[in-house]
Order: sequence, then structure tokens, then C-alpha cells
Amino acid sequence: MPALASHRKTRTRTGPRTKSPAVGFTTAALAGVTLLSAQSAQADPRPSIEEVQKKVDDLYRQAGTATQQYNRAKEETAQQRREVDTILDDVAKRTESLNEARRTLGSYAAAQYRTGAVTPTAALLFADSPQAYFDQTHLMDRLSDEQRGAVADFEAQQAEAAKQRAKATTSLESLTASQQSLRTSKEQVQKKLAEARTLLSQLTAEEKARLEALEREREEEARRQAEAKAKAEAEAEAKAEAERLAQERAQQEAQNQDTGTSTGTGTGTGTGTGTSTGTYAAKAEEVLSFARAQIGKPYVWGATGPSSYDCSGLTQAAWKAAGVDLPRTTWDQVKVGQRVATSDLLPGDLVFFYDDISHVGIYIGDGMMIHAPKPGANVREESIYYMPIYGSVRPA
Repeated sequence: MPALASHRKTRTRTGPRTKSPAVGFTTAALAGVTLLSAQSAQADPRPSIEEVQKKVDDLYRQAGTATQQYNRAKEETAQQRREVDTILDDVAKRTESLNEARRTLGSYAAAQYRTGAVTPTAALLFADSPQAYFDQTHLMDRLSDEQRGAVADFEAQQAEAAKQRAKATTSLESLTASQQSLRTSKEQVQKKLAEARTLLSQLTAEEKARLEALEREREEEARRQAEAKAKAEAEAEAKAEAERLAQERAQQEAQNQDTGTSTGTGTGTGTGTGTSTGTYAAKAEEVLSFARAQIGKPYVWGATGPSSYDCSGLTQAAWKAAGVDLPRTTWDQVKVGQRVATSDLLPGDLVFFYDDISHVGIYIGDGMMIHAPKPGANVREESIYYMPIYGSVRPA
């Protein structure tokens, strides 16, 4: 028996097998958590300050576009409400006139009608038309020419009243659609402004300081461009003045040679500008005087003054002060007057911004303008190069 025992194979112990699966699971779990964290960071990275600035600018611009949509819908709603009121007043007057005419016709019927079944007034009221009523009752031949004329006139009034009622129904439907558009535009403005406020509220103090620094950099660049334009304008004006004086001297010398006399320097009356330009300059001065008086008042979307303005509300009010009526929206104001190049701008001209023409300001010279910028800001002077220029117009 002992000899059998010597053939047993010794088992080598390698440690508790139960721990291996636990170690493997822990490693996999840690790797999974790390991967999920990386994916989460990639899926929702914190935007840079530059990205926040661009996003906020875009939201304000979209809010500006929605504001113009609101302004247009508000104008259309007000106009349609006036039209509806006018039509309804007309329908009421026509209804009263019809009732009076119907009473007159009823008296004619009562004088001619002889039956005990239905009263003449009731029969007339239920008839398809007075003409049909009198024909059916064989009374038409017994009516006088005046009475027959009254029947014809009544039916003409009846047809016109029906037409006006149909027009009133259509106008009311159009008014309802405009009111819905007004509500939608208002909601869009509020939504965009709320998104912008939320983005800004999530910034840390350091991020807000960095955002303000970026704004200052952009303003400084816009100011440099404005100064360059002001210099170019001054050089162009000086050149035009020099050419004017040279032309006056040449004209005076030619006149002296013709008369054989010399009178020294000329006293020309040329001003370098035509009558129309002089008239425009006078109006522009009134526009700018009004606009400067509004500096410091808050931007409020949809506002037309006198305590607050949106951008097109300010331009409309300023030009109205000079006796010129402009449309309400930037989209309509850009169609008024004469288009001018940026290099040819004069004080009083309107400068429009962005491809969607959602903003406007009043040019004051030297590359600067007065405008109502955006929510949270006041009417102020600023470089026209602060925003991408779409184009410019001279309203009058």
C-alpha cells in the first residue's frame, strides 16, 4: 500500500481563484467610467469665451430680426383693424338703411295686399327678394314708378350690403392671422433674449471680464476704421475745396482778361454743393439734433419713443422731426430714397447692417453714427464699422 502512495502527483496551489474575477471586473469598470467621462466631456464641452460672444451676438441679431417682424406685424394689424372698423361701420349703416327701405316696401305691400293667411310684412320678410315677393303676389303691375324704383334700389342696397359683409368676414380673418403673427414674433424675440441672458448668466466673473475685454477690442478696431474714414472724408473735402477755389480763380482771371481790368481775388458764390444738397443738409441737421437729444435713452424692442426706442423706431422718429415720414421697419426704410456708397455717406444718411437688414443707424460723419444698439444698451454714438454694413440710403 505505501508503494501506491508514492505515485500520487503533488498539486501546486496558486492562490485563491475567487479573487481573479473581482480584479478583472474592477479594471474593466474603471476603464468604462474613464471612457464615459471622456465621452461626456466631448459631448458637452464648455464653450470658449469667443464662442459665447459669437453666440450672444447671433442671438441679439436674431432678436433684432424678430423685432422687425414684430414691428411689421404690428403695423399690419393696426392697419387691418382700422379697415375692419371702417367696413363694420359701413355694414351697420347699410343695415339700418336696408331696414328703413324694407319698412317702406312693407307699407307698399300692405296698401296693395289682400289676404288673411300671412300678414303682408311677414310675407315680404320671408320672400327671397322684394321683386320676387311683388311678382308672386301680382302686385308689381299695380306699383307706381316711384315704388318700383324703391324695390330696385332696395335690391341694389341688399346686394352691396352682402358684398360688404363678405368683405368684413375676409378682413376679420386677415386680422386674426396678423394678430397670430404678432404673437409669434413677440415670442421669438423673448425667446432669443432669454437664451442670451441665460448664456451670460452662466459665465464666471473671470469669463465676464474676458468677454468685456473682447468687446473693447472690437470697439477699438471699429474706432480705428472710423478714424480712417474720417481722415479720408477730410482729405476729400479739402481736395474739393481746393478745386473749387482754383476754378474760381481761373474764372476770375478769364473775366479780367476780357475786361482788361484786375480786381484781385474773386468773390465767387460757389459752395461746392447744389441746392438739393443744401436742402438735404438742413433736414439732416434737424435729424441729428433730434437723435442727439435721445442719447442715453434705453433700447426697448418695438418702441418708437419718446422714452425708449428700437433701432428703426429711432430713425423713423428722427426723420419725422425733419418732416419726412419713414416706414416702420428696416426692411422698408432701406427702400426709401437714394442708395449711396459707404464712401459717399453724408450726415443724416441711414446705414443698414447684416445680410438680413435687421439693424439701422443714423450717420453723423467721421465714420460714426447714432443708433439704438440692443437690449440692455442705451442710444449712443458708435462706429459704423462695429457691425457688418449692408448698405446705406439718403432718405430725402
